[in-house]
Amino acid sequence: MNIPETLNVSRQGETEILITRMFEAPRHLVFDAHTKPELLKRWLGVRGGWTLAICEIDLKVGGAYRYVWRNESKNLDMGAGGVYREVTPPELLVCTERFDYPWYSGEALNTTVLDEQAGRTSLTLTVRYESHDARETVLKSGMECGLAESYNALAELLAIADYDERVMSLDVPPAAGT
Repeated sequence: MNIPETLNVSRQGETEILITRMFEAPRHLVFDAHTKPELLKRWLGVRGGWTLAICEIDLKVGGAYRYVWRNESKNLDMGAGGVYREVTPPELLVCTERFDYPWYSGEALNTTVLDEQAGRTSLTLTVRYESHDARETVLKSGMECGLAESYNALAELLAIADYDERVMSLDVPPAAGT
């Protein structure tokens, strides 16, 4: 599998988005960064004044997750959550996704597959929407830019972890501004 370090986003079928990104880290670290609240708060959507103020995860089949991003300067919150349908550490996460104030119709199903080769991990995220219109709304929203910035922040976190594994064990506080 040859996936570049840049984010690739493409349409798949009538209702899916296929997202790929390579990370210079073993997949167990990439998996941890997607499933541990303390790590997610360092990279997921934390840009432009937004923080991941609430991040709750019950990592098991049937368990729920809840994210609330906050922008203090704009006095705004944006929440989302869902339920895990499959959890196979460190290679697979399948979960639903629904925003508190829906900006696309219905619920999405996210399937994240992590594949490691020679210490590098390819991430493949397939997002299935309930309709073609919902998918097109998401693609027109600018989500690709925000996701690229988040995954770049994750790559930086993983690069630091490569030099100091305490970063992933949460012994080192996040850098200023994250």
